[in-house]
Amino acid sequence: MTVTRFAPSPNGPLHLGHAYSAIVGHDRARRGGGEFLLRIEDIDGARSRPELADEFRADLTWLGLEYREVAPQSQRIASYRAAADELRAMGILYPCTCTRAEVAAAAVAHGPDGPLYPGTCLRRGPVPGPDAAWRLDMEQATLLAGPLEWMDERHGLQQARPERFGDVVLWRKDAPASYHLAATLDDAADGITHVTRGVDLFHSTHIHRLIQHLLGLPVPVWHHHAVLVEADGRKLAKRRDAPALADRRRAGEDGRCVVAEVRAALFDTGISLSDAIDLEP
Repeated sequence: MTVTRFAPSPNGPLHLGHAYSAIVGHDRARRGGGEFLLRIEDIDGARSRPELADEFRADLTWLGLEYREVAPQSQRIASYRAAADELRAMGILYPCTCTRAEVAAAAVAHGPDGPLYPGTCLRRGPVPGPDAAWRLDMEQATLLAGPLEWMDERHGLQQARPERFGDVVLWRKDAPASYHLAATLDDAADGITHVTRGVDLFHSTHIHRLIQHLLGLPVPVWHHHAVLVEADGRKLAKRRDAPALADRRRAGEDGRCVVAEVRAALFDTGISLSDAIDLEP
């Protein structure tokens, strides 16, 4: 049985790009005779707006997508803390007090997500106090894990190369856990068999595969779908005020017609699909 999920963050309204991602996940679950889950990722501090979760539910219903809602991330913090404690006990997490500006200034190389952490706090040694993030000692973690693979339904078998990201943060200063740790734990807890998400998150999977191995979690199949882009090639985004599904819903549009257009890849003028990805950044 195929189990997929749609996991939006309540820091802005859903737009057509979110609808596309939800439809991909919903349809993939249906083809596999399974279940489509909704999980609210609401641990982004003050940016999380609880009232938006109700809008998300209304949007999915308006689109005609059947789903089962599971516990939001705000109810899972104990599991994130336990996982971080386990990684600390393995000796592969270390505290870091560096700011983003300090990391950018000291970095001598770049990875898929930007400047690679130069290991300042790893060399400095433990830093006590609540103002520290916790980073994964990538060299030790990858030595411990050995070679790893993961399968993408659209892009084939991949060799995991998390070392390209450097020492990523898994426990944040301003939130209980990073996206990498929380999403990986949540997908395992929810029994997700197929992780459907945009191709813009393709490279994150290298890190998630490593975390799964370190914590003994089940390994799903991934399905990284194309993303919707504007005429200038930029992905539709909340921060650039992409038209909200809620506004279209309140204006009386038929959500099922929107779904039919998305499934047929017939989008508004200036919006198209992009599957551009560099598999070897």
